[in-house]
Amino acid sequence: MKKLYFFAIGFFVLFSVQAQNQAPAYPLLTNNTYFSVWSFTNNLNGSPTRHWTGKPQSLEGIINVDGIRYRFLGQEVKPYLPLVDATVAKPEFKYLTDAPAGTWMESNFADQSWKSAEAPFGDDESTVKTTWKTDDIYLRKDFDVKNIPTEKLYLKLSHDDNVVVFLNGKSIYEKEGWVQDYIYIPVDKQLLKAGHNTLAIHVKNTAGGRHIDADLVTEPAMDDSMLLAKQTNVAVEATRTIYNFVCGGVNLNVTFMSPLLLKDVALTERPISYINYVAKSADGKKHLVRLNFTASSTLAVNTPDQPVSGTQESISGLSILKAGSVEQPVLKKKGDDLRIDWGYVYVAVPQAYKAQQLLKKSGTMIDLSTDLDFGSVAAAPISKHIIVGYDDSDPIQYFQQNLKPLWKKNNNSKFSDQLVIAEAQFPDILKRCIAFDADLNAKTIKAGGIEYAALCKLAYRQSIAAHRIVRAPTGEILFMSKENFSNGSINTVDITYPSAPQYLIYNPELLKGMLNGIFYYSESGKWKKPFPAHDLGTYPLANGQTYGEDMPVEEAGNMLILTAAIVKADGNLTYAKKHWQILTVWSDYLLTAGFDPEKQLCTDDFAGHLAHNTNLSVKAIVALGAYAQMAEKLGMKDVSVKYRKAALEMAGKWIELADAGDHYALVFKDNTTWSQKYNLIWDKMLKLNLFPKKVYSKEVAYYLTKQNDFGLPLDSRKTYTKSDWIMWTATLTDNAADFQRFVKPVYRYASQTESRVPISDWHETTTGKMVGFQARSVVGGYFIKLLADQWMVK
Repeated sequence: MKKLYFFAIGFFVLFSVQAQNQAPAYPLLTNNTYFSVWSFTNNLNGSPTRHWTGKPQSLEGIINVDGIRYRFLGQEVKPYLPLVDATVAKPEFKYLTDAPAGTWMESNFADQSWKSAEAPFGDDESTVKTTWKTDDIYLRKDFDVKNIPTEKLYLKLSHDDNVVVFLNGKSIYEKEGWVQDYIYIPVDKQLLKAGHNTLAIHVKNTAGGRHIDADLVTEPAMDDSMLLAKQTNVAVEATRTIYNFVCGGVNLNVTFMSPLLLKDVALTERPISYINYVAKSADGKKHLVRLNFTASSTLAVNTPDQPVSGTQESISGLSILKAGSVEQPVLKKKGDDLRIDWGYVYVAVPQAYKAQQLLKKSGTMIDLSTDLDFGSVAAAPISKHIIVGYDDSDPIQYFQQNLKPLWKKNNNSKFSDQLVIAEAQFPDILKRCIAFDADLNAKTIKAGGIEYAALCKLAYRQSIAAHRIVRAPTGEILFMSKENFSNGSINTVDITYPSAPQYLIYNPELLKGMLNGIFYYSESGKWKKPFPAHDLGTYPLANGQTYGEDMPVEEAGNMLILTAAIVKADGNLTYAKKHWQILTVWSDYLLTAGFDPEKQLCTDDFAGHLAHNTNLSVKAIVALGAYAQMAEKLGMKDVSVKYRKAALEMAGKWIELADAGDHYALVFKDNTTWSQKYNLIWDKMLKLNLFPKKVYSKEVAYYLTKQNDFGLPLDSRKTYTKSDWIMWTATLTDNAADFQRFVKPVYRYASQTESRVPISDWHETTTGKMVGFQARSVVGGYFIKLLADQWMVK
């Protein structure tokens, strides 16, 4: 107990003197791409908590001080209730795909010949109950109402594309276009009848996908008697987000801790986070304090209309609540804007707390509620913690084989046992996280200053939580990324490439885990082309590339450069030896096709195809130099000489053809263009010495004339940028002042942007607003300057 008091006091001393951070979003429970809950507002009680995709995944916290309740976490989410209980009437519609004759929207229309099926309808079979692939669909649902509701009535609707909705023959909503999520449209209750009613819908698809789901729902009265706790501070550290509040006469410290200590792979992989509460008197008086934490079962479903169930148990000194979907559709969905709907969310507390735990119905969901009694709180801080975890059962499918989590060593392994272990380890893990956070903070400040450190701390958990760690059937670690809000690909090579610096610093084995699947895909013969695949599929199904177009030079260059970086980080050639044959195939491809790439995509594919891309050419040249460097270390002198000579000749030719006077062009022989040559960084980092330092200097000097308020544009075509590439470009500088000139606008973007999402790496440099992407792993690239310092690259 003394240790806990020490930590509690440490929190108050450390964070009461720091200014409040501002971030685009704040990581709370961030273990992997499916178990990733954030606050999207500066105040923890300013909005409902959300999954990184932006969909609500509600965590709520209320503290009762001397009988007065204060909300400090989340907001009450409106629990819209179906007008007609689904247990009484299934959510079925009668439907036709050909235009019906007559007044088909009226209650008395004869629809006996129509088909009957369950909503939602659409063409994405992973998210619908009934497949619809025609241009039109007409739907009718009859239902009975005993009494007109006293609550407000809404139409709950998701549609793609054009829609018109009728209630008892009267139009209640019409829209051309589509919506991304469910919307709630107020409905006049006078249109309802006591007795028989009919909801009728016509949807017309004009392009792209098809989708329709609808219901009538009511809005229960909300509790408006709750006071808001006054937030006085928030600080984002590498593994923790720490809030301070004043709640009447009590100070409350709330720490969300996801112990992603990368050198400890087992701990990083275990999908368990902690919430630690510390209460102490603010006025020297004693106060009676109780605290409630509630997690919604929305953490365990893709959409809140999926039926859920919950259980309660006690095991080995823990009280545990558990909830998940009834259906448990393991690995049945793939794609980008999805949340997990298999497995179970867990909330656990020590039995010694004598906490009251309940499963409470909340609309269609279940609330996992835990009441903690702090008793009489005075000047001495009192600390209690809660464990939140997610058992995702079979998180990844890898070439048709479902892979188990690392912690699940056999069929007898239970997630509840992991919770017991996590509870026993809590004091040590807390101590380790505090020490790690302090070390990262000190080193990043030394490497790049306070603002650089803030960006790295913001990136740390985000990058890791965009992955899932599993083990391949061969026993190799797989660190599988999801291309969040980009296209949902799994294990994309050009996502691995910018992410790499964070993992080269903290555990190169995890970078190998990003490359292992791509190597296997080629070495097994499943991928037969002379360059690497772009990806291994669509998350969470890694069964082979699904992206529609290859990136030959991009991915070949990435794999070669990253292998050389691993060799440098490891201090031995084991990894390169293992894959030398396929590395040679890829090097030979670059030897013939890399210098002046034809019109093809690169990692900046959002900018479109580009022929004669000088930055892509740099990647090929550096990759060949990296291959030559590895060959030399392997004792293959003739091979090394051949490829280094080719790389040097290409570099010389590149300087000639890309030269645009005071800078180097975006494309060969076009002096009116320019671009960030961020790929040059690996010539510097690996000390290949392919390009003279004056190339770096000339580019840096030119870039500094092109900066906007929120950063350096990616190139001359647009004013948007990629913040990960800016960090790489900044590390080409040879002095701290110029480095800061690149970093400060990125920090300004991160701290001032109106785009309140886990930080987007693709933003507009004139407005500071995101263009696209969010919560992606590529922000691990922010650590490039720290890696340069670690490798003593100046």
